[in-house]
Amino acid sequence: MTKQQIIDTFDPSQPGLADATVFGLPFSAEQSEIIIIPVPWEVTVSYGAGASEGPNAVLDASFQVDLNHQDFPELWKLGMYLDEAPPHWATNSEKYKALAQPIIEMLESGEAIETYPALQADLDSINKVCRELHTEVKERVLYWMKQGKKVALLGGDHSTPLGYYEALATIHDNFGILHLDAHMDLRIAYEGFTYSHASIMYNALKIPQITKITQVGIRDFCEQEVAVVQKEKGRVLVNTDADLKAEMFAGKTWAQQCEDIIATLPQKVCISFDIDGMYQWYAPSTGTPVPGGFSFEQATYLFNKLAESGKEIIGFDLVEVAPGETDWDGNVGARMLFHMCGVLAKNNGMNVGQKINFPRK
Repeated sequence: MTKQQIIDTFDPSQPGLADATVFGLPFSAEQSEIIIIPVPWEVTVSYGAGASEGPNAVLDASFQVDLNHQDFPELWKLGMYLDEAPPHWATNSEKYKALAQPIIEMLESGEAIETYPALQADLDSINKVCRELHTEVKERVLYWMKQGKKVALLGGDHSTPLGYYEALATIHDNFGILHLDAHMDLRIAYEGFTYSHASIMYNALKIPQITKITQVGIRDFCEQEVAVVQKEKGRVLVNTDADLKAEMFAGKTWAQQCEDIIATLPQKVCISFDIDGMYQWYAPSTGTPVPGGFSFEQATYLFNKLAESGKEIIGFDLVEVAPGETDWDGNVGARMLFHMCGVLAKNNGMNVGQKINFPRK
């Protein structure tokens, strides 16, 4: 069937099709406007694990997401398709994560890795395979972009979008990152891992096309990361959770804060959303939770305002969703993914329908 025939015969009020793509949608990749690349990877995690299972958890939960979104009621008709990750990504993640643990334990005990040739060789292998992943992600992103698709990335840990940013940098000569997170992720080769999840924004700074990183919700950082911010002389802007809350307590609204945050960004923007940026009850199983944060509604409000600001959203990544004993983390991740797809589509001039306004009086 043609895409229009599928739209005409599909009932969005019924449960999502179990054998369909993300959100139970019936479209093929070719028929979908948005391609989501899953990256099941968590080699360098040193605290909580499970992020590599995030894409599957989000996929499973996505079938329960109602498609008639208040802000984007026609979004489903555009088509969102979850790409298939190469099997060796998950295999390598498990294999090299096992090699990474003795290195982490040795460092935590105060030992120098270079005095253990076998561990140093493993560290070198880990850095090599991580670089290979980023190159493959970059190639996959460019493959879909060259077919006219809007592309998003679903992690995996926060190291996974580096190849995605590199792909964007081959197309756009100047863009910024709106980075929502509990952490700065500006550590330099954390625990010896060049491509650590804690180093993603430091590695992003090596991409000259990224001219600004505006961070929101930060509440955990080290001395080295503060030094990186200071060295960058305004290329990295930091809105800590404490500063944002202090402004709120003094009467500044979230709407005003969002306006200020958006004003710092260049014309083209990629959103990077680590799920641990939100209050911990939204993502109780995420790997490195920190008290404090922002709500689901605050995040979606910020994204909506960015979409309406006149700036161009060129993509987004959603990372660090880790399933727990229930499907709650996947549920939150799936609903945030759906909203972010809507923001990306609306901002890029796609028809997502008019917001549904309900009678309230």
